[in-house]
Amino acid sequence: MTIDARPERLIDEDGATIEAFTLPVDPASLEELLRDLFEHHWREITFGPIIQGAAWELRANGPPSTVKMFDGYLTVAFGVPHFHICIGEHRGAHNNPVSPELAHHRRTSRAELYRRLSQADTPISWGVRLFNGKGEQQITVLLPNPFLDPDTDKILKVPDWSRLALWDRLRRRWLRLDAPDPFDRSARRFGHG
Repeated sequence: MTIDARPERLIDEDGATIEAFTLPVDPASLEELLRDLFEHHWREITFGPIIQGAAWELRANGPPSTVKMFDGYLTVAFGVPHFHICIGEHRGAHNNPVSPELAHHRRTSRAELYRRLSQADTPISWGVRLFNGKGEQQITVLLPNPFLDPDTDKILKVPDWSRLALWDRLRRRWLRLDAPDPFDRSARRFGHG
């Protein structure tokens, strides 16, 4: 896949401006991305679906006990709590196969790094989102935010720009952009988009 490091500007369901950077959706790339986030950065991230009417902002208490692929699904388990996300070829059980239409619906068809912009048109939130074949959100991974205290999620008086290190690392790996983007550090305060 050719990487385009230019963001696409979108208006989200709630009217906020989003800059989305397209990521590859092949199973190997998605597994690498998700394994990296959950195995190496579990302390830093908040995750879950964020859809109209619900925002699941979960944090892990420890590293995953299991990360494995089976029938197109990546399973990430933290002991008993776990989730499954369809990122690859899904066939269903041998005696109960899944239709091609349902397999397509379930599988990730769009993945993106994104930043949410404030009303002042400056970045205030950074993350990764995956969507299935019908454009429904599968998961959002919220990355460390320089405007929020990592322990309380309270707004900081002074942004901690070091908290963009994971964002910068993901941009370098997935978008092949070596230098941090000054635009990411252009906001002076946190505000909802």
